[in-house]
Amino acid sequence: MAAERRTADILDAAVHVREAARSATSGAAGVDRVLAALSEVMEYDHASLARWDPLRRSHTTLAGSYPDDATAYIETRLHHDPVFAVLRSPDRGGLWLGDVPRQLLAASPGFQKVLRPLGIEDGVAQCLFAADGRYVGMLNVSTRRPLRTPGPARAVVVLLTEALAAAVDAPAGSAPEALAAAGRGADARRLDTWRPGGLSPRELQVLAELTAGRTNREIAGRLYITPRTVGTHIEHILAKLGLPNRAAAAAWAAARGVEPSR
Repeated sequence: MAAERRTADILDAAVHVREAARSATSGAAGVDRVLAALSEVMEYDHASLARWDPLRRSHTTLAGSYPDDATAYIETRLHHDPVFAVLRSPDRGGLWLGDVPRQLLAASPGFQKVLRPLGIEDGVAQCLFAADGRYVGMLNVSTRRPLRTPGPARAVVVLLTEALAAAVDAPAGSAPEALAAAGRGADARRLDTWRPGGLSPRELQVLAELTAGRTNREIAGRLYITPRTVGTHIEHILAKLGLPNRAAAAAWAAARGVEPSR
């Protein structure tokens, strides 16, 4: 009975994920709520939903909890990983870590350099496709311990792919308004629908400060962080946006209506 009750709980939780995905698709809520609901289906340590940009040929994280280096890998390098070629098939119902051949894991920079250092033992990568067959993004879920109920969780992920794809493929919010709000220190939840390159709320604030021509030390004083941390944020901003230097980043942000808090 316990196993049956647990399965029923998972199915109930899946309904909540679907409702959250529908809200995200309509713009009534952020994609972060989808991941929050998904945590009731399967406990995880890290998860993300990312949209595929066919023009830039990279992913953009819409919501996620992976460390910065893992997020950067998902966005800019995962689609070159040998594992991606396997999970990209539209007929595949997700690729679970325990099902990946050891030889393929050994050849995967994503596993060897990103997931293994995090102590990841289980999880799934699920490519998401729109109804017209377009690849629109992916779900990544990772845990440091084996899933307690892998069977029901696997089935639910397959059943939810259509709803997740619709949420990921939903039109993004207005870029200038979102970035300008970030510069004014707006609530991070307002940025869930549009984060260029997967920039964090703090990185968006640093990006806004760059438009004023401030030094790292000046930015640090305004944001109550260290100059070294500012430098690290700027490195991440340049990498995520594919820009060569801080001047280019400032110009990029200014052209989109970004301004720092007064």
